[in-house]
Amino acid sequence: MNRSFRLSTALDVDDLLLECVPYAIRLANEKYQFDPPLTIHEVNQWGRTGTRSDVIFEFMDDPDFFVNQPPIQGAREFVKKLSQMTEIFVTTAVWPEYMTLRFQRILKEFPEIPKDHILMGSRKDVIDVDILFDDGMHNVLNSNAAYPILMRRPWNSEATGVLAVNNYDEFLKLVEIIADSYSTKREQFSSECPDIVVLVGPSGSGKNEIARELLHQVPLFEKLVSYTTDEAVCGKGNSGYHYVDKETFRHMSDNGELFESTTYAHHSYGSRMADVEQILASGKRVLTVMDICGAMALKTRFPNVTTIYVKRDKKELITAILQKDCTIEDKTNRLLAISAEVRNAQVCDYTVVFDDCEQAVQRIRQKLSV
Repeated sequence: MNRSFRLSTALDVDDLLLECVPYAIRLANEKYQFDPPLTIHEVNQWGRTGTRSDVIFEFMDDPDFFVNQPPIQGAREFVKKLSQMTEIFVTTAVWPEYMTLRFQRILKEFPEIPKDHILMGSRKDVIDVDILFDDGMHNVLNSNAAYPILMRRPWNSEATGVLAVNNYDEFLKLVEIIADSYSTKREQFSSECPDIVVLVGPSGSGKNEIARELLHQVPLFEKLVSYTTDEAVCGKGNSGYHYVDKETFRHMSDNGELFESTTYAHHSYGSRMADVEQILASGKRVLTVMDICGAMALKTRFPNVTTIYVKRDKKELITAILQKDCTIEDKTNRLLAISAEVRNAQVCDYTVVFDDCEQAVQRIRQKLSV
């Protein structure tokens, strides 16, 4: 790749490079012998919640906590790889009395990060970088970075519309895609249909309508059916989901069966790696509708994935959302997510305008040669 500049990336520290919540949970379980043990899934939002998980903040007030925080598994190797791809900065918010301890830990654990690139403070919105990587939803939403990216954690699981990843590998893949978008933009589809086609777009963009018509017109495609804990969605005759209870979903997630998962309106959604492999083994191509997080998860795990962003006029998006059969809260969340989701077009391979479903389908078919 020929570029005369390097991308710049700002990394958070707590729960992105060094363990914070999981470490505090281990300390709490050791000290108080909780039965059943406290788990990370109980920290489903940041800050004190009036539940037993509030005990973790007790340990975050101890200087030894900042001295002994273990690096997250794979963090050192991640920083090494990223340092070869972008210029790295660290942005971390700690109390003033702990700044020196945090500074020393970063230098020790991640020597690839220059001393003058370690920035202390909570105002991450004033940092001028290309990419911000953080687990704090407020930091991602308020960032002025061209690409603010969220690391999925239980306390931000209901984040909607933003660029989000589940692990380091997905983030590195996304950085690759962003770097490519600066140097070249693909003008045409490959002459051969990709193994996996992912439709991405805001709620109301028409992506599901396009998917249904493509499945109807192109026998080569088979739909990837996802899993959800929302019984009401499946009860509406939605063939795009299998219903599972929350315990089963958690089991699937913990066992690594799901290559992507998210939470929306208090319900979980996810897709199984085995289902993708089964479709491909049958000789068919996978067609799926996902958020940008799921699309990046597929890009990380399979070599021949094409992402198509479905673009629609904002007024039509709003009208489509208001006409949906869902709660006021659900409609509000979808409306609020529009601005964030529009930015996702920049990291998709292609954009298709939805003005008429049949026309959009024909454009995709023509470019995919199917």
